[in-house]
Amino acid sequence: MRKRAGKSILLLFAVMLVLLSACGTSGSSGGEQAAGSGDAGGDKPLKKVVLRLKWVHQAQFAGFYAAAKQGYYKDAGLDVEIRPGGSDFPSVQMVASGSEDFGVTGADQILLAREKGVPVTAVSTIYRETPFVLFSLKESGIASMEDLAGQRVGVKLGGNEELTFRSMVAGAGVDGSKIDEMPVKYDLSPLLSGQVKAWPGYVINEVLAVEELGHEVNLIKPADYGINFYADTLFTKQELIDKDPGLVKSFVQASMKGWAYALEHPEEAASYGLEYADNLKLEHEVNMMKASVPLLQPDNLPLGKMDSAAWETLQKSLIDLKFLKKEQSLKDVFTNEFLE
Repeated sequence: MRKRAGKSILLLFAVMLVLLSACGTSGSSGGEQAAGSGDAGGDKPLKKVVLRLKWVHQAQFAGFYAAAKQGYYKDAGLDVEIRPGGSDFPSVQMVASGSEDFGVTGADQILLAREKGVPVTAVSTIYRETPFVLFSLKESGIASMEDLAGQRVGVKLGGNEELTFRSMVAGAGVDGSKIDEMPVKYDLSPLLSGQVKAWPGYVINEVLAVEELGHEVNLIKPADYGINFYADTLFTKQELIDKDPGLVKSFVQASMKGWAYALEHPEEAASYGLEYADNLKLEHEVNMMKASVPLLQPDNLPLGKMDSAAWETLQKSLIDLKFLKKEQSLKDVFTNEFLE
């Protein structure tokens, strides 16, 4: 009886050992899977990155919103905060100060910053064809640079808009002294009231706003006078490139993936901006994105890639118009290495 009881106890003990061993194996296997998913980005802490835009939230920046919305930044191991820009938050100064990691600005601002000793470097261009135009109300009859002689024209001073305007004047061979220039900002009333006959703006924004009010417009495009400067350009500090090139590459490639998505789904991408600002109108944002598509990848050129010739032309114009005093080393000004 005692022998049988002893055998039963031994048998029960052995069964318990087997069960405990199986549970331990199962738990170990689950732990290895969790570690594996963590290595792939599941549990690994995301790197915090701040992007400062060139202007307020709108469809002009839809590719960055798409990269966040579609999870491309997260897949790259990044937690990206997208902040609006503007005159109170100039992206070059914000990034140069070290408080932010990446910024969007006009390509000309990269060259001007370099001359001032600010070591920022362009890592991708968004609008390969400038969205800037001069435009007039159709009833004015003004449709070319030559028509501006003797007319009052709005000019936005101090940025790439002024550079492009003055380059267009020079390219057209117009006597600039015969144009009555009026400094303007963003209120379109002087154009709509007839006080100003031609207005500087973006074909993806101000032109659409005037058309949405029921006006027909004439466009005077820089390309008609041999002018095409890169507009929105993604940049960072050279210090970050040297310190953490892996982070720069991850951010640039995830951003370009977002822009590729926006090109394929313009209406959907345009709607993402409404999650960043509550004053946006969906119809205007969709129109803005649709107008942007041909400027982002003209002639099917590689998305984001920059050409030395374009930077050389831009630099020459800046020097000729005395915005820039001397040539900057273009190898420091831009790089395509993170697009490949």
